[in-house]
Amino acid sequence: MELTSLADLLDVQVLDTQIDRLLEQRQSLPELESYKQAHERVTSLEEELQKARDDLRELELALDKAEGELEILELKLDEHETRLFAGGMSGRETEHKRLEVQSLRGQKDALEERVLGQLEKVDPARETVAGLEAKTDVESKERSELEAGIKQQWRRIDAEIARKEERKSEAIAPIGEELVEMYEKLRRIKEGVAIAPFDHGVCGGCHMALSPTEQEEAFRDDLPRCVHCRRLLVA
Repeated sequence: MELTSLADLLDVQVLDTQIDRLLEQRQSLPELESYKQAHERVTSLEEELQKARDDLRELELALDKAEGELEILELKLDEHETRLFAGGMSGRETEHKRLEVQSLRGQKDALEERVLGQLEKVDPARETVAGLEAKTDVESKERSELEAGIKQQWRRIDAEIARKEERKSEAIAPIGEELVEMYEKLRRIKEGVAIAPFDHGVCGGCHMALSPTEQEEAFRDDLPRCVHCRRLLVA
């Protein structure tokens, strides 16, 4: 019965090896590295875009403030000019009003220069934001396409793993619990190979030849084990 169980266990290991390879394939898709690079590019662009938007917002606020101040100043200047041109004031009042108008015109010229200066900064900043938005959209689309392709391949691999797992469950069902525990423990410490065929005096696990004395020792118990690597053996 043990020999039959060991033969069944060898079939289980074949399935486990296939599952391991599928899991490795899942984690080593070439597209994963491309996705990682695309994600890093998008993240970098998003950070750059956010900074550009913040900078643009500050420039637009400064422009709005300057335009608001200019609008108020223009109203004040218009009011003073109207009063000056209306006449009816004494010579001293007229001179005072003329000086006020002159001062306001100077302030207006300075504010207009300030507004123009802000406009010269805002327009390039808007172009920068638009350019970064376009680049981010392109990179994000590429990342999404890569992600969709990876998920599609993962679904295929996962479906194949599920089929292998189902077959493993069927193959392992008739095998004793203690033997299965030993098998799983050996798989963890023996690089996934817990049981190996024994052919022409050679262990299929460590590929070491066993002398007649070593073969006698290996097969002395119900559960034959290689004297070199301690894997289970199936003759």
